[in-house]
Amino acid sequence: MTPRQRAQLAAVAVHLPSGYRTMAQTRERIIAAGSPVVPPPGMLEKLTGVRGVHVRDDGEQCSDLAVHAVRKALAAAGATVDDVDLLLFAAGGQDLVEPATAHIVAAKLGATCPVFDVKNACNSVLNAVETARAMIESGLYRTVLIACGEAATTVTRWHLPTGRAWRESIAGFTLSDAGAALLMTAGPADDDAPGVLATRFFAASASWRECTVEAGGSMHPRPATDEPTYVRVNGDMMAMGERHNRDAVADFHEEIRLAEHAAFVGIHQISVAQFHKSVGNLPFPDDRYLLTVADHGNAASASLPLQLVLARESGRVAPGDLVALIGMASGYSVGMALIRM
Repeated sequence: MTPRQRAQLAAVAVHLPSGYRTMAQTRERIIAAGSPVVPPPGMLEKLTGVRGVHVRDDGEQCSDLAVHAVRKALAAAGATVDDVDLLLFAAGGQDLVEPATAHIVAAKLGATCPVFDVKNACNSVLNAVETARAMIESGLYRTVLIACGEAATTVTRWHLPTGRAWRESIAGFTLSDAGAALLMTAGPADDDAPGVLATRFFAASASWRECTVEAGGSMHPRPATDEPTYVRVNGDMMAMGERHNRDAVADFHEEIRLAEHAAFVGIHQISVAQFHKSVGNLPFPDDRYLLTVADHGNAASASLPLQLVLARESGRVAPGDLVALIGMASGYSVGMALIRM
């Protein structure tokens, strides 16, 4: 059944905090932590392809990063917070275990609409897009605000007691802090109208142990050491991801076919090597992508909005263009959204 209305992307915005840490500075901090294992100079850059990451100010929370981006998005759309019918906070990070960070964002914005969190690691924003689409197409809400705040650098491990700890912690050195916001509104569902045309998700949940941050839940509510507070890759994440990505691409055959006409394809990026491996499994020309991880690091679920904003600013995406956003997240999940701008 054709929906009566389509969820349109009225505005997308990103906030990058003022701090920036190069990989050379990362190595200096590992040394300052008294780490027995220290990577040789240049090793972090060589392994990850990342030159540096964005770092939030002291005391700046996930909600603050989100609020900065939201204000940009509302201004770009010529809207106010009073126009928002539903606010979704979508991020792997959070201010507190309870309450939902969406409440904190809403309070800082002065919003009085219903709110809730959407959480699925680096696919949180993409899941929120699907949620907002369903809400709008059903007629339940007309304007949905997706707010994202990622303070991902908080789970980076600095003290590396063993070679194993070093290997498990490499992914944490590419993590970057960022805020993002997407304002979605109801519009006509005509064939050529802008909006979200399709969303699709794939999960291989038996792989959830491959990448974890264990603290803060019922497994480790009050950890005796800092160990559970760090991000840890417990296996060959790239090989596991590549295997599941191939399965997802096979499952997404109809969406992939539609995306052949996309002017831009955003894809989640955790390292330069992973980026090239991932795009190698997709049937799109190389000029459809934008490499961002080298200069901006892995911005978690803010990564796709960041790529979309940079693509628009560089003139690669214009009104009426079709874009494809492909997300990947620990757990393991793959998601895809097709949006006509």
